Amino acid sequence: MMRRYRPTPISNTTFSFCGTDNSSAYKVDHGLLNNGCFLDALGLVPHVFLFFSTFTILFIGWGSQSSKVHIHHSTWLHFPGHNLRWLLTAALLFVLVCEVAEGIVSDGFNQSCHIHLYMPAGLAILAAITSIVYYHNIETSNFPKLLLALLVYWILSFVTKTIKLAKHGEHGVGVGQLRFCLTALLVLVYGLLLAVEVHVVLRRRYICFPHATEVKPPEDLQDLGVRFLQPFVNLLSKSTYWWMNTFITAAHTRPIDLKTIGKLPIAVRALTNYQKLCKAFDAQKESGALPPSGSQWVWRALRQAFSRPLLLSITFRVVADLLGFAGPLCISGIVHHVSRDNRTITPPVKLLGVHFISSQAFLANAYVLAVLLFLSLLLQRTFLQASYYVAMETGIKLRGAIQCKIYNKIMHLCTANMSMGNLTAAQICSLVAMDTDQLMWFCFLCPNLWAMPVQITIGVILLYYLLGFSALIGALIITVLAPLQYLVATQLSWAQKSTLEYSSQRLKKTNELLRGIKLVKLYAWEHIFRSSVEETRRKELSSLRSFALYTSLSIFMNAAIPIAAVLATFVAHVHVPGSAHAEMSPATAFASLSLFHILVTPLFLLSSVLHSTVKALVSAQKLSEFFSSAEIEIDPEPKTPPPLKPTKNGSIKSVYMLQLQASRLVKRKDKANGNSALQDQNLTSSGATEEENICMKPHAKIYLPHRLPDPDDELDDRLIVNHVKKTKPAESIRGSVAYASQRPWLLNASVEDNILFSMAPNLRRYKDVIEACQLQPDIDTLPQGDQTVVGERGIILSGGQRQRISVARALYQKAEVVFLDDPFSALDIHLSDHLMKEGILKFLRQERRTVVLVTNKLQYLPHADWIIAMRDGTVQTQGTLKNIQCAEPELFNHWKTLMNRQNKENAVELRRKSFRKTLMSSTDTLGTEDGDEASPVTVWGSKDGSMSTDDESLATASRRRASIPWSSLGTYLRASGLLLPPLLLSSQLAKHSLMLAIDSWLAHWTSQAIGARGGSNCTEEQEHPFSHLPYLGVFCILCCLGIVLCLVTSLVVEWIGLRAAKELHCSLLRIIVLAPMRLFDTTPLGSILNRFSADTNTVDQHIPVTVECLSRSTLLCVSAVAVISFVTPVFLVALLPLAITCYFVQKYFRVASRDLQQLEDSTQIPLLSHYTETVEGLSTIRAYRHEQRFKKKLLDYADANNIASLFLTAANRWLEVRMEYIGAFVVLIAAVASITSALYSELSAGLVGLVLTYALMVSNYLNWMVRNLADMEVQLSCVKRISSLLNTQPESYNGELTPAQLPPGWPKHGEIQIQNLSVRYDSSLRPVLKRINAHIKPGQKVGVCGRTGSGKSSFSLALFRMVDTFEGQIVIDGIDIAKLPLQTLRSKFSIILQDPILFSGTIRFNLDPERKATDRTLWEALDIAQLKAVVKALPGGLDAMVTEGGENFSQGQRQLFCLARAFVRKSSILIMDEATASIDMATESILQKVVMTAFADHTVVNIAHRVHTILRSDIIIVMKHGAVVESARPDVLLEQKDSVFASFVRADK
Repeated sequence: MMRRYRPTPISNTTFSFCGTDNSSAYKVDHGLLNNGCFLDALGLVPHVFLFFSTFTILFIGWGSQSSKVHIHHSTWLHFPGHNLRWLLTAALLFVLVCEVAEGIVSDGFNQSCHIHLYMPAGLAILAAITSIVYYHNIETSNFPKLLLALLVYWILSFVTKTIKLAKHGEHGVGVGQLRFCLTALLVLVYGLLLAVEVHVVLRRRYICFPHATEVKPPEDLQDLGVRFLQPFVNLLSKSTYWWMNTFITAAHTRPIDLKTIGKLPIAVRALTNYQKLCKAFDAQKESGALPPSGSQWVWRALRQAFSRPLLLSITFRVVADLLGFAGPLCISGIVHHVSRDNRTITPPVKLLGVHFISSQAFLANAYVLAVLLFLSLLLQRTFLQASYYVAMETGIKLRGAIQCKIYNKIMHLCTANMSMGNLTAAQICSLVAMDTDQLMWFCFLCPNLWAMPVQITIGVILLYYLLGFSALIGALIITVLAPLQYLVATQLSWAQKSTLEYSSQRLKKTNELLRGIKLVKLYAWEHIFRSSVEETRRKELSSLRSFALYTSLSIFMNAAIPIAAVLATFVAHVHVPGSAHAEMSPATAFASLSLFHILVTPLFLLSSVLHSTVKALVSAQKLSEFFSSAEIEIDPEPKTPPPLKPTKNGSIKSVYMLQLQASRLVKRKDKANGNSALQDQNLTSSGATEEENICMKPHAKIYLPHRLPDPDDELDDRLIVNHVKKTKPAESIRGSVAYASQRPWLLNASVEDNILFSMAPNLRRYKDVIEACQLQPDIDTLPQGDQTVVGERGIILSGGQRQRISVARALYQKAEVVFLDDPFSALDIHLSDHLMKEGILKFLRQERRTVVLVTNKLQYLPHADWIIAMRDGTVQTQGTLKNIQCAEPELFNHWKTLMNRQNKENAVELRRKSFRKTLMSSTDTLGTEDGDEASPVTVWGSKDGSMSTDDESLATASRRRASIPWSSLGTYLRASGLLLPPLLLSSQLAKHSLMLAIDSWLAHWTSQAIGARGGSNCTEEQEHPFSHLPYLGVFCILCCLGIVLCLVTSLVVEWIGLRAAKELHCSLLRIIVLAPMRLFDTTPLGSILNRFSADTNTVDQHIPVTVECLSRSTLLCVSAVAVISFVTPVFLVALLPLAITCYFVQKYFRVASRDLQQLEDSTQIPLLSHYTETVEGLSTIRAYRHEQRFKKKLLDYADANNIASLFLTAANRWLEVRMEYIGAFVVLIAAVASITSALYSELSAGLVGLVLTYALMVSNYLNWMVRNLADMEVQLSCVKRISSLLNTQPESYNGELTPAQLPPGWPKHGEIQIQNLSVRYDSSLRPVLKRINAHIKPGQKVGVCGRTGSGKSSFSLALFRMVDTFEGQIVIDGIDIAKLPLQTLRSKFSIILQDPILFSGTIRFNLDPERKATDRTLWEALDIAQLKAVVKALPGGLDAMVTEGGENFSQGQRQLFCLARAFVRKSSILIMDEATASIDMATESILQKVVMTAFADHTVVNIAHRVHTILRSDIIIVMKHGAVVESARPDVLLEQKDSVFASFVRADK
C-alpha cells in the first residue's frame, strides 16, 4: 500500500521563470512555439499591452470625459451585451483562478520553482479585472471609441491561447490533463468576449462606420427623483447591491424619508404594472378560454403578466440549491484528504519538461477544495439573494397592479351593493391590505415549490452515495415527520385564526370603551367594561396558548428532526453488517451531517409554502368575486364649465331643464349609460306600479321635506350618479353638479383643501364661502387655522363643523346644480338659519344656480320655488307651496302646525353679529369646554383618534431614530416573572452546549475509528475489531438529551411570551381605565387604541419568536467561533478584522432597516385610508367628476409604499450578501487553518470536519443574527410605547369616607352647595373655574349658559371630580364630595351628554350595565322616553341588539335612550351637558317634556346649548371666563335689559 506522494523540497537557489531542472526549457531546436515555457511567456503579451494601453485612461482620467447627453447617474448601461460581458468576465476569472491553482499544485511536484506555470495566469487575473474596470469607466462616460483597446486585447488573448492549445495537442497533452481543459475553456471564453466586443462595434458603430449610433438614456435616469438604481447599475453592483452603500451609510447620519428614497423606476410603478395586468385580463377575455370570473381567470392573467421574472427567480434558486451541495462534498473531500487512510494519487505526467496533473489529482488537494468551497459559497449566496430579490420585486409589482385594479373597480362599483351590505369598506380594505399581501408573499415563496423537489432528490441521492442503505433510514425519518410538521403548521394556522377572531372582539370592546370613556367614568362603570374586555382577553389568551404551543412544537421539530435523523442513520449504519468498519469515517459523518441539515430545510419550509399557496388561492378567489361584482359605467368627464356670469337681464348662458321620473326603489342594480352629462335611465323595478313626473326649472330652489328614515337621500344620490338599474329614460341633468351628502364626507387633508377640492384658489370667493357657512370662528380655534389637517373622516371636528365644510365645498364649486342632502341635520337653529340666509338665499341666488335641498326643516318651505314631498320611496305630491295648500290641505295643515311650533322657539331672522361675537369669544382654557360647534382646543388630533390612527404618523415615523433602549427588553422580561428569564438563559446555554457535545463526540468517535484502522494491520484488526457500540451509546444519550432540551427551550420561550403578554395587557388596560380624562384629551384615541392592537399583537405573537431566533442564531454563531478558535487558534488573528467588518455592517444596517420598516408601515396607512375615503365618498367623487384625480392620488400612495418596500428588500439583500460573504471568508480561513494544522500539527480528521461544519453554520446564521437584532429593536419599540402609558398617574379613587359611612340613600334631596370653587384640568394649566359660589336647592331646575370657553362644561365635570379641584369645595346633602371615593361619588349621579353614546350589546345592557334594575323599571324608563313602542317592535324586546355606536337607531332615538338610562339610575341629581345640541326639534321637545315631568322632584342642572331650552328653569347661572357673572330667576334676568342673559335671548330670536 503506497502512501501519499510527497513532493521534493524546493531549494531556495533554484528559482527562475522556467525552472533550472528543465533541461529543455530554453532549447528552440524545434522552434519557439514548441517550447512550453515560451508558450506561457507568449501569453503575457496581451496582458502587458492592456496594462500600458489603459493606464493613461484609468489613472489620468481620459475616460472621465462625459458624453453630450447629461444624466445625473453614472449608471447608464450604454453598450450592448453588458450582462453577458460581466458573466463571461466572471467565468474567465474563475478559470484563471483554477489555472493558477493548477500551476501551483503541478509545480509542487517539480524540484525547482517554475513560475511560468502560474504567473501568466496571475497576470491574466489582473488583466481581466482591469478590462472590466476599464469597460465600466468607458461605459459610464459614454465614450465607446476607447473600447478599441479591449478589442485588440481580446484578439491577442484569443490568438495566444489558441496557439498554446494547438501545441499542447501536438505534444500529446489531452483531456486527461487539467491544464489542457483549462486552456480550451480560456480559448472559448476569450472568443466569446471577442464576439461581444465585435457586437458592440456593429451596434454602436463607433469605428469602421461613417456615423455612430445615437442613443438616449433611459427616461428614469433623466429624472432626478429616481434614486432606486438596481435596474440600471452594472451586474456586479446588482448582485452585491454595491450601489446601496451610499444610501445605507447616509442613513446613519440623516433620517430616511420619502424624499430620500425618491421615486420608483417606471418599470416598477403601479401604473405600469396595472397596464400590464389589464392587458393580460383583456387577452383572457379576447381568447374566450375562460369566462371572466373564477380564480383561474385571475391566475392566468397573473401568470401572463408576471411569470417571466418568477421563472428567472426559480432558475436562480435551483442554481443556488445545487451549489449548496458543494459544501458537504468539499467537507468530505477535505476531511478525506487529511485522514490517515488517504491513498496515493497516481503521480502526474511529465511533458514538455513540466508536470501535468489530472482533474482527479487537482480535486484531491485539500487547499484546492477549500478555495472551491469558498467560491461555491460566494456564488450560492449571490444566486440565492438574487432569487429572493427578483421574487420580492415581482411580488411588489403584482401587489401594486392588483391594488390599482381594485381601486379602478371601486370607481365603477354600484353603491347599492355597498348600501345593501353586499360589500363593505372593511371588506375592500381587507382585499387591499391582506389579500394583495398574500399574493405578494406567494410570489416570494413560489420558487420554493420548484426548488424543493430538486433539493430533496439530490440530497437523498448524495446521502445514499455516502452511507448506503442507512441513509434511507434517516431520509425516511424526515419524510415521515414532514406530515407531522404540516399538521402542526395547520393547527398553528387555525390557532392564529382563532386568536385573530378573539383579538378583533377585544379590540371592538376596547374601541367602544375608549370612545365612551367619558360616559364610562361619569357613570362609574369602569369595572364593568374592564371586566368585559378582560373576559374576551382570557379567551384570546386561551387561543394564544394553543398558538404558542404549536409554535413551540414547530420550533422544536425544526431543531430536533435533524438530530433524530442523524441518530437513526448512524444507528442503522453501525448495525448494517460489513459497512461500519469501511465507511464510518469523519469525512462520511460530517458530510452526512451537513446533508441532513440541508435536507431538513425544504421539508420545514414545505408547510409554510403550502399554507401560503392555500391562502393565495383563497385570495385569488375573493379577488375574482370582487372583480365580477356589478358595476356601472362612469360617464365621461365633462369639460370644465365657464364661470357663471349673470347677464344684464339676469339669465345665464347655459339654460337647461331637469326632468325626472321617479318610482319606487325596490331591487336596485346598475347598468350604465354613456351620456356625457349626468343622465340616469328609468328607475323602475318589477314591483313599480306608479310613476311621477318631476320637472325642475333652471335657477330654481327645489326642496324635498322629509322625516327620517324616508329615503329621499337615495333620490338625491340617483340624481347625481348612476347607482341603480335603469330600464328607460328617467333622469337627466345637464350641467355640472356640486353635492353635499347627508353624512358629510371629508378628506384627510387641510380645511382649505377640503373646501377648494382641487379648484383654483380664489381668495375673494373663498372668504365669501367661509362667511356664508359661518366657518371663520371655527377656523380660528384650530391650531393651524384653515391649514389644519382634519384627520380621517374629519375626526378632529365636530359634526356641525364637518357638515358646514361639506356645504362650503359645494358652494365654492362653480357648478350649475347644487344638491344639498339635509345640510342642517348637525347644525343648531342659529347656524341653520345663517346658512340658509347667507349661503342658499344669498350666495347661490346671486350666482343663479339651481339648488336641490333635502331637509326636515319645514320653516324653510316658503323660500322654495318647487316642493317635492316623498313618502315610502314615492313622490307624494309636488308643486309650489300654494299649489300644495290647495291640492293637499291636510298635508299643508300638518306642515303648518310643525312650522308654527318651530317658529315659536326660533325666529327666522338672526342677529348674526351678536351670534358671531359669541362664537369668537376667547377660549383660553385647554379642557373640553363647550361642544357648541367648535371643538375644544385640545381636540387637535385627540378627541376621537389621530390623523393616521397612530402617533407614529408619516411626518414623525421616519424621524424617530433614537436607539431603542434595551431597558425595554428588561421591561418585557420582568413582565414574564422572575423565574422564567433565568430558566430561558440556562436552557439555551445547556441546549447549545449539548449540541456542541454531540458534534464533538461524533468527531472523537470517527477519529478513533479511523485511528484504529490506520494503526493496526489486517490480522490485528480481525482479532481485535474496533467496537462502535460504546461510542454509539454515548451518542444516543447525548442526542436524546439534546432533543429534550430543544423541547424545553421552545416551550420556555413561548411561556415567557405568554406571561409577558398577559401582564402587559392587564397592566395597560388597568392604567387606561383608571387614567384621568386629561390623558384622553391630549392623546389621540387612535394612538391609545394602537397600543391595544398592533403593539399588543407584536408582544403576543412576534417578540417570543424573535427572542428565540435571536438567542439561537447568536449562540450558534458564538459556539461556532469558539469551536473554530479552540481547534485552530490561528483563526483568532483573522477573526478581529472580520468582527470589525461585521460590527459596522450591522450597525449601519440596523439604522437603515429601522427607518425603512417604519417608513413602509407609515406609507401603508394613507394608502389604506385612501381606499376607505374613496368608498365612503364614492357618491361625492362621482358627483364632482374627480375620479381621475383620486386615481392619481392612489398611484402616488401605492408608489410611495412600494418604493419603501423595495428599498427595504434591497437593504435586506445588502445585509445578507455581506454577512454571507463574511461567513464565506470564515469558512475559507477556518478550512485553510484546519488543513494546515492537520497536515503539519497532527490535528485529527474528526476535528477538521467539526471545524468545517461549524464554519458553515456561521455562514448560515450570521445574517439571521443581525436581521433578528434589527427586528428586535423595532419590536421593542412596541414595549417602549406600552411602558410609556404604564407610567400614567391614575385618578385617586380612594376617599376618606367609605360607602358604609354614607347616609342611606345619599343623596336624598339633591342640595348642591359650591363654595369658593377653583378647578383646572392639570396642575400645569391655568384655572378654568375661579372661585365659583352657588347654592342649588333640592329639586331646582338650574340652567347654566355662557359663551364658548366660559366654563359651563367644566362646571358640570367638577361635580364628578373629573377635573382637578385645587381650591374650595362642593357639598352635596351635607357631605364634601372630595372625601368620597370616586366610584361611590359618580355612581350616585346621572348625566346626559351632548353626544349620545350607545354600546354594542342588548338594549338591556345599554340601559342598565350593572344589571340592578328589573324589567318593569326598564320598560318604565323606555315608556317615559317614548321608546317603548320602538323597542317592543324589535325582535327580542329588551334583548334586541344594538350595533356598534347605536348605528341602527337615529340620533334622536339614541339621545332618548340616554335619557332612559339616566332615569333607570333614579338619582336625585341629573346633569344635562348640552343634551339637545345635536338632535332635531321634535326630539328636543320630547326630552324637555320628560325632564319636566319624570324628573320633576329631582335636581336638574342643564348646560344650555339653545338658550330657549332653559327659559323654564328655576334659576339661571350665567358664566363668563370661568366665573359666575349672573345668577337669578330667568324672568328677573330678562327684565334687566343690560343683563348678559337677556342679550343671549335677544340673539336667539
